[in-house]
Amino acid sequence: MGRPRTPLLDRERITTTALRLVDERGDFSVPEIARRLGAQTGSVYHHVDGRDGIVELLRERVAVGLDAAALELTPWDRALEEWARSYRAAFAAHPRAIPLLMTSPVRAPRVLEQYERAVTLLLDAGFATDTVMPLVIALENLVLGSALDLAAPEAMWELSDRTPTPRLAEVLAAVGEGRADRAFEVGLAAVLGHARGVLAAGG
Repeated sequence: MGRPRTPLLDRERITTTALRLVDERGDFSVPEIARRLGAQTGSVYHHVDGRDGIVELLRERVAVGLDAAALELTPWDRALEEWARSYRAAFAAHPRAIPLLMTSPVRAPRVLEQYERAVTLLLDAGFATDTVMPLVIALENLVLGSALDLAAPEAMWELSDRTPTPRLAEVLAAVGEGRADRAFEVGLAAVLGHARGVLAAGG
């Protein structure tokens, strides 16, 4: 029997299958990936560095949606804003991957390169070294929280006559559609405003 024209297993197929599982149920297992690909579990391990290696492949796959070119824009705050928007959009496409990716150390080279570019942007703008990572982490927390919020039901508060909440009902009625987008804009403006203040105060 001749060799199959298309390899049964490779890193791309493993990553695609793992991401489908995560999108469906929020997690994956190596045996389940193998079953879906019609392969033996041990064969998967020939292509990846265990479960942690697959997580990093997922991180790289999701991060493809980030617009790294945004970090080349000027001034620095415009660059950071556009990068944050693309970051949010990339992760909003796979919200169930967020808890998985955010609870494991970042090792993926392409993702580390993006962080390098982001911190270089801020350092070159004049931010003090000890202020950079708190700003990046705060922005990341906002972005990922908002990406999860986009996947949430539009009506996150179910009001009941058993618990009178007339003022809550009033403001919920006033917010209208696009609650997650409006909240993201508030948070992004706050983070960028804080960053500008830090820079004006000497970095």
